Amino acid sequence: MTQWWQWQGGGGVANSFCVIGVGRFGSAVCKELMRAGAEVLAIDNSQRAIDELRQIDPSIEARVVDCTDEEALRAAGALDVGTVVVAMSEPIEASITATLIVKDSAGSHVRQVISRATSDLHEKMLRRVGADRVVFPSKMQGARLGLELVRPNLLERLRLDDRNSIEEIKVPPTFVGRSLRDLNLRKNYNVSVLAAGPDNALTVNPPASQVLHADELLVVMGSSEALEALPSQ
Repeated sequence: MTQWWQWQGGGGVANSFCVIGVGRFGSAVCKELMRAGAEVLAIDNSQRAIDELRQIDPSIEARVVDCTDEEALRAAGALDVGTVVVAMSEPIEASITATLIVKDSAGSHVRQVISRATSDLHEKMLRRVGADRVVFPSKMQGARLGLELVRPNLLERLRLDDRNSIEEIKVPPTFVGRSLRDLNLRKNYNVSVLAAGPDNALTVNPPASQVLHADELLVVMGSSEALEALPSQ
């Protein structure tokens, strides 16, 4: 069977996402992933929720599916993506069942399951059935989670205004062993380097001769577009 992300021209399982439950939290995850150009499959058991999501972005691949039905999820393509976000919180048994299905079903290609919890007990149960990561909406909003999924090296972001931000990122592998002078981030990426170095020992306003190393951090400032253009892998 041709998978949904192949219909969309995706780059394969590793670059594809499924969001199960598209309420406020799930919709925010979808929106951020789509904005970054990721391949996204949205699933909900409510036609109304799917229709509202399509009003935000008519191009999104969205389907009405019973998330507690293994064969329905398989047919929809939810087991053929790299990362699944189980974004609904209620009913709790549905989120637990969906997490178990996408993580543990025979033939599943899902590498990472991120599930939303509403309590410590809910979190414990989600982890027991295979959730790789559990998030609480009060601690992490959907847009932030979507951003982290497409930019795994992003650690912190301070929004300055509607256009500009300051970000703390892990040094990308392609920057390792190179000096700030060689990288010339202001010219090549239109961002300014505010600090660089090991965690808890950052050099503020670092010299151009400073060489970046693996596991070090960069603090950079620029427009959202410029920051998103920085390599993440």
